[in-house]
Amino acid sequence: MNKNYLLLLALLPAAVSAQTKWTETKNGNIAFVSNKGGQSLGYSTTSGVKILTIDGLAFKDLNKNGKLDKYEDWRLPVDVRAKDLASKMSVEQIAGLMLYSRHQMIPAAPVGPFAGFYGGKPFAESGANPFDLSDQQKQFLEKDNVRHVLVTSVQSPEVAAKWSNNAQAFVEGIGLGIPANNSSDPRHGTVATAEYNGGAGGAISMWPGSLGMAATFNPAETQKFGNIAAQEYRALGIATALSPQVDISTDPRWNRVSGTFGEDPQLAADMARAYIDGFQTSTGTKEISGGWGYNSVNAMVKHWPGGGAGEGGRDAHYGFGKYAVYPGNNFNEALIPFTQGAFKLAGKTGMAAAVMPYYTISFNQDTKNHENVANNYNKYIITDLLRNKYHYDGVVCTDWLVTGDETVINSFLSGKSWGMEKATIAERHYKILMAGVDQFGGNNDMAPVLEAYKMGVKDHGEAFMRARFEQSAVRLLRGSFRTGLFENPYLDVEVTKKTVGSPEFMKAGYEAQLKSIVMLKNKANVLPLQTGKTVYVPKKFTPAGKNFLGMPYPEKTEYPVNIETVKKYFKVTENPDEADYALVFIASPIGHGGYSEDDAKSGGNGYLPISLQYGKYTAETARETSIAGGDPLESFTNRSYKGKSETSTNVTDLAMVTDTYAKMKGKPVIVSVNLNNPMVFAELEKQASAIIADFGVQGQASLDILTGKAEPSALLPLQMPLDMKVVEAQFEDVPHDMKCYTDSEGHTYDFGYGLNWKGVIKDARTAKYSKPAVKP
Repeated sequence: MNKNYLLLLALLPAAVSAQTKWTETKNGNIAFVSNKGGQSLGYSTTSGVKILTIDGLAFKDLNKNGKLDKYEDWRLPVDVRAKDLASKMSVEQIAGLMLYSRHQMIPAAPVGPFAGFYGGKPFAESGANPFDLSDQQKQFLEKDNVRHVLVTSVQSPEVAAKWSNNAQAFVEGIGLGIPANNSSDPRHGTVATAEYNGGAGGAISMWPGSLGMAATFNPAETQKFGNIAAQEYRALGIATALSPQVDISTDPRWNRVSGTFGEDPQLAADMARAYIDGFQTSTGTKEISGGWGYNSVNAMVKHWPGGGAGEGGRDAHYGFGKYAVYPGNNFNEALIPFTQGAFKLAGKTGMAAAVMPYYTISFNQDTKNHENVANNYNKYIITDLLRNKYHYDGVVCTDWLVTGDETVINSFLSGKSWGMEKATIAERHYKILMAGVDQFGGNNDMAPVLEAYKMGVKDHGEAFMRARFEQSAVRLLRGSFRTGLFENPYLDVEVTKKTVGSPEFMKAGYEAQLKSIVMLKNKANVLPLQTGKTVYVPKKFTPAGKNFLGMPYPEKTEYPVNIETVKKYFKVTENPDEADYALVFIASPIGHGGYSEDDAKSGGNGYLPISLQYGKYTAETARETSIAGGDPLESFTNRSYKGKSETSTNVTDLAMVTDTYAKMKGKPVIVSVNLNNPMVFAELEKQASAIIADFGVQGQASLDILTGKAEPSALLPLQMPLDMKVVEAQFEDVPHDMKCYTDSEGHTYDFGYGLNWKGVIKDARTAKYSKPAVKP
């Protein structure tokens, strides 16, 4: 046989393997590349990025140097890629990576704290598209090297997807081509008045709040939510979730109880694990490696080491709530949802991608350095505990505005540099970096991070500080590599429109709502109600007030439920004499957060009790002297509110029940209460024939339970206190430590209690979670 022919045969496999193994299609300015047996790519034809062919496979030349760098090679492990990229980044680029943007609305609002402009003009006057980048966004993405963007409101899923594509094309064309890792606070809450239609989609699937998920006592339901929510997030261009909130609600007065999984550490741990496994895990063709992939969303679990122990129930978004206290010496129990849940996942991703510490000063809990500084600043809390004892090597990101200056003691938007108020902004950044934190929430400006770097060089030398920066860079870059953003951050808008709020996802969310509603009382088995009967639904009066941002809203009187939906179940009358039943929809008591500016101006210390009852409460048994206190804006340290009084802003909700009870003249009054916190049921329970409680559902779901379309199955994730003296006596840091209310039917509203049509629920869930939690 001819020698040349034999040589040709020998070379043939090599020639075949060198052939191109990828194909490309275009959709507008976005090119999608399919690698045979490898990762799919996406890039913008306007960004200047070209495709490199190596061994027949396609790779993106992100830094445009004409060769394949390790960080561009999707065949390599994540950490190899992240370390290579970190080593190539300038100090300025790493400083930008350490920033987490302030809240971004799409399109930007024309006024307010998060305003943005387009060509120097408000959106409405600019002629811009709603999915265009604002001037401010271009500034922080290019000049400050920001790559982590917090997205809040979006005009529609389509607009969100197009904005995400525009942002990715913009950053792909600059520097090292590092993609944007966009994030979101929870966005799957319900619109109470929205009607559910089994065949229709919506703007996004609607699920009960975290307390409602906890009330199912079924972690599998929470994992299902995480899996669906992650698919919707990724279709919106969001790859990081600033959730879940796993603080145990050890103080029932805290205004963030509704965002937790309740007060039981073990239930919260199981819910945290399920939530994060659902969000972070990709399977099948969507998986890249180790459970991570294109359906994965990095979960940022919060708030380390637990934020539920604010003194008097006050919240640390405000200077008046900066201290968490531990009268029960129970600091460690608050760690259980992290150490036994978020850090011990059942799925392949192993642990939560990121952790957010809370604003609070964990008072006198630093047993090593004895510092009373906020958790974000505390090296013992972050390095000794989180990093060293619990071996956490993911991202640690501060809560928002912790490096800002405190301007007033009672503003949500004031800086929250608790314990570090007298330091400069740069000194605060340096302190946080040295504590072991990687990222600064709500900061678009890299200047103070660069100042902090210089301080570190002065104290420890250039090599030390460069290594410290690269350490954080690697942690931060993992989140973008694992989720495939370096390969393809681009969205197909048509797929987004089909995915977000799909009928299948809407149905799953609605079914979860039904499973989250607790039946507390059913005297004489008045429930389920017969459809077609006549009902009276009192209108709800809401007095004028201010929201959490301090913006005023007017008083209003309106139906608290979509009355057109009610009419599909019952005849509705405005005359109680004609009604067979009354349906009263109320919310749990709403207070003033534990502080009054008027009290401070009139010579008091400003501190008030936080009440869980509607009517006037006077704190006769409160502490004479607060456990903690002190603020540069105050000339005293005793924050006691003993002897002071509080009346809930929605005291009229109680009047709705009492007035309706009188008008119905002995006919059944059915109360549906939306619980944001535990409440004192003694004020109204005896006037109600039946009571159901929800934690954020569509009114239609409540009606389905009331009429027997679905059977109630949920359990209380929180204790309901006997009275406010019991609340005052409980310890801020200890769960399950209140005497609970017992109703006219002899049922006690304790953790794990709930009714179905047969009576008190006793099943595998109550058996599992009614025993004391194990200490860490």
